[in-house]
Amino acid sequence: MLSFVLKFSILTRFLAKFWIGSLQPEDVERLCFAFVLYCVAKLKGKGMKEESSRVRLWKILEGCKLKYNDFFKESQQLLSKIDHVLRSRYGTDWEDQLELKQLQSLVNLLADASRFYCKAFNELFLSTSTGQEPGSTKSNPEYFCFGWLFFLALRSKSPELYKDLVSCIHGLVAILAILLIHVPAKFRSFTIEGSSHLIKQTVRGVDLLASLCHNYHTSEDRLKEMMGKFHKAIEVFFSTKAVRASECKLETLDKIDTDGLIYFRDLLDKECFHSNFEKLEKLSSTTSWEGELDLKRFLINNDNIISAENSSRDFTNLSCPKRVFETLASPTKTIKNMLTVPSSPSSPVNGGSVKVVQMTPVTSAMTTAKWLRGVISSLPEKPSSKLEKFLSSCDTDLTSDVTKRVSIILEAIFPTKPSGHWGGSMGLNCTNAFDIPWAEARKMEASKLYYRVLEAICRAESLNTNVNNLTPLLSNERFHRCLIACSAELVLATHKTVIMMFPAVLESTGLTAFDLSKIIENFVRHEESLPRELKRHLNSLEEQLLESMAWEKGSSLYNSLVVARPSLASEINRLGLLAESMPSLDDIVARQNFHAEDLPATPSKKRAADSDENGDSRSPKRLCIEPRSTLVDQISQTPPAKQSYTLKAKWRPLQSTFASPTVSNLVGGNEKCAEVGVHIFFSKILKLAAIRIRNLCERLRHVEQTEHVYNIFKQILDQQTTLFFNRHI
Repeated sequence: MLSFVLKFSILTRFLAKFWIGSLQPEDVERLCFAFVLYCVAKLKGKGMKEESSRVRLWKILEGCKLKYNDFFKESQQLLSKIDHVLRSRYGTDWEDQLELKQLQSLVNLLADASRFYCKAFNELFLSTSTGQEPGSTKSNPEYFCFGWLFFLALRSKSPELYKDLVSCIHGLVAILAILLIHVPAKFRSFTIEGSSHLIKQTVRGVDLLASLCHNYHTSEDRLKEMMGKFHKAIEVFFSTKAVRASECKLETLDKIDTDGLIYFRDLLDKECFHSNFEKLEKLSSTTSWEGELDLKRFLINNDNIISAENSSRDFTNLSCPKRVFETLASPTKTIKNMLTVPSSPSSPVNGGSVKVVQMTPVTSAMTTAKWLRGVISSLPEKPSSKLEKFLSSCDTDLTSDVTKRVSIILEAIFPTKPSGHWGGSMGLNCTNAFDIPWAEARKMEASKLYYRVLEAICRAESLNTNVNNLTPLLSNERFHRCLIACSAELVLATHKTVIMMFPAVLESTGLTAFDLSKIIENFVRHEESLPRELKRHLNSLEEQLLESMAWEKGSSLYNSLVVARPSLASEINRLGLLAESMPSLDDIVARQNFHAEDLPATPSKKRAADSDENGDSRSPKRLCIEPRSTLVDQISQTPPAKQSYTLKAKWRPLQSTFASPTVSNLVGGNEKCAEVGVHIFFSKILKLAAIRIRNLCERLRHVEQTEHVYNIFKQILDQQTTLFFNRHI
């Protein structure tokens, strides 16, 4: 025990000693202590019987007086410093075992969800001011708290609530609808007549669900589906029976169209409320991975601050509405902060001088989800007649191959069947009976988006080449996988998922970051309806690609470099940087443990091999992308350095982009496809570097050095390219 304490102390001091940042020494020490303690508690207790009783992250942060967001932000620096220590003791997957990325995503999701709930509740109900007595008509914190606890308890019945923000908001809107039906009308902040909250009308009165969907940009069909699940959960949780609202004569339902609405007599009645509240407290507790966070405290403190000031609020032991009222802080301050539109921080991309007003995460998610529902979901599930014409006009009809490939790749990304390949409760394959509808819905959205963009690309390629036979492109395995992966990534970004963050898409499809970068610009160009927020998402990804991901070991960039720059081949081979071969569809099927009868046969191996010879990595790195116009527009304000990496034609056939590096470029004479691809990639690097260098020189107040530094960077990229290998630019 003494040895363990000594090692723990040494490791903590080691991390604190080499800290780089603006934190005070005492803050650094507390942060390092919390990080090491969590690592030890999490990794040492993994799989052990006492794992459920070990110290949890929220308790560690409470004792160290740290915020969630500060801990997660600074832990990224600590992870790199402690890697060699934990790798030797807990294996190469120790970082996945910690689940820090998933927990950070869940923290962000719950913070956004709780702020939305606070704001929406205060719009619909009277203020929960602590200056009123619990029995006053001017306050109703017990109902406010009841709704949040019910939301937490529902994860056992509707786990999709914790998978993505869009599902989460639909769930909270469903809870608000249930509260409006059951909470006495005197607690509402509005009256039915002339209300700005309930504006959708039918001949029988106000359409409650349609009005809420209009206000919060939710899908009425999905809201009704979710309410059906919640009604069943209420029957199970509180042993009460549902009755049709139309059969009840209640003040809360006056002037409301009750068709399809459900009422529970014993849900919020005075006689049953206390016991129902206690049941919710027990049901909302968890010992799973989510138990690392105190989910109840997100309602008390939307800034996710765990400090001594909050630790005295014993939320877990509340036993009655009065205690809840005394404990629960007024959300007024939080709502005021929410209504203050945040500005994006200065970034290298905008030069650090322009602040762009951004939507809140919830607004962004619901807006993009509305696009997905309105534009994509209405599309056919199979290739359109126009797309089928292009596929059938190839040397052989490729329609069957395309549809089969989509089924296989999307099943790998959104698994609906258990697999032994992915471990842990937060991995891609956390499949159970409740996950299947969620995964199936995402697969359907991604496939429809894929078919839509594929058809647009085919039209453009046909127009530019004056031929309908696009066999070289449409038989290229890598091209299709990149297009499918991009479609799936945008679906995930639309829903703001917690469990399937970006690298997962590439890892499931056998692609590398450099591969996916080849399709992004074309994807944005051919999907004109793409919302601004999704374009920004692709922007962010491309920046990450250019900065570091494409330079990591196993990137297919190196497979192109050995052809485009033969002088670099020896160093690339010496460092073992080349990408592995892209796994075949059969490999993906086998890896996911699919059953032959569940999925169609894979497209022809020979055709895939003949049309796609470039190597790929089985464990690809994340890719990053951005519409080219963003960098192009911004580079016009950067140093007037002459670009040496320029396209030789305004339009390049996509088949050249995805062809083997050694194939001759169709529009570039004797140039190999690898040379053109590297030229394009390097030109983007230079554009991004110019923006970053200008920003850095401005901040250092040495603007006169901008062009000089840029020219040096450009010379290094051209003449000393190996300096970028395995590094961040």
